[in-house]
Amino acid sequence: MRKNMYKIVFFIIFAFVQCVLIACPCFSEDKIPNGFIDLEKVIPSAVLDMRYFGMHNFVGEKVDGYNAPKCYLTRRAAEALKKVQDELSGFSLSIKIYDCYRPQQAVDHFVRWAKEVDNTKTKVEFYPTIDKRNLFKDGYIAEKSSHSRGSTVDLTIVPVPVPEQEIYKPGQPLFECYLPAGKRFKDNSIDMGTGFDCFHELSHPANKKVEPQQRINRLLLKTLMERHGFVHYDQEWWHFTLKDEPFPNTYFNFPIN
Repeated sequence: MRKNMYKIVFFIIFAFVQCVLIACPCFSEDKIPNGFIDLEKVIPSAVLDMRYFGMHNFVGEKVDGYNAPKCYLTRRAAEALKKVQDELSGFSLSIKIYDCYRPQQAVDHFVRWAKEVDNTKTKVEFYPTIDKRNLFKDGYIAEKSSHSRGSTVDLTIVPVPVPEQEIYKPGQPLFECYLPAGKRFKDNSIDMGTGFDCFHELSHPANKKVEPQQRINRLLLKTLMERHGFVHYDQEWWHFTLKDEPFPNTYFNFPIN
């Protein structure tokens, strides 16, 4: 009888604790969840150019949730990316990161911006041939992003020693992202045919209109990423998601601090 009473008390306490946890989570949204890591701890040699922390991006301002120029990824994605870096280092090359984990609040910022049809100050560079109202329809902006699951990365390849990177100055003249490398914003990566976040058909990885060397460069990046477990997005040569991602249905919102 007493043994059964203990069982009943245990289950009552257990049920109460579960209700409390559901109603009032004990973890803070400001903390990095288990399973995530700062990429620099895994790949200290990676070059970071975190575009959404600054103003040189298609929104034209620092994006919500980007409080530091850091790259957070799931540990599984970071360790896979290290294998890519290890291969590149043998050829005096390195990965360069534009974006990693992206808080949901940043995605919400993108969505608000996309609906501001009169705000077109970055159109010349980032979406020169697209009506801003079509960015959703054309697949460039979405209300949910794989980046928020923590295993998607936007990246390119740079030579080592790393060439000097042009510094963006707010208000400077903008040039179409699909122009030849010498005429668009000067990125220090090997030439991939367009700039980063170029909402244009030339950004599609398989586009045959880019020059032979640009296609070779894209193929190098794609081959290495796929070899180590990533899959590419067919509209952006820089965008890859870990195939075996640990949080396929979870969209995180902790800020990048």
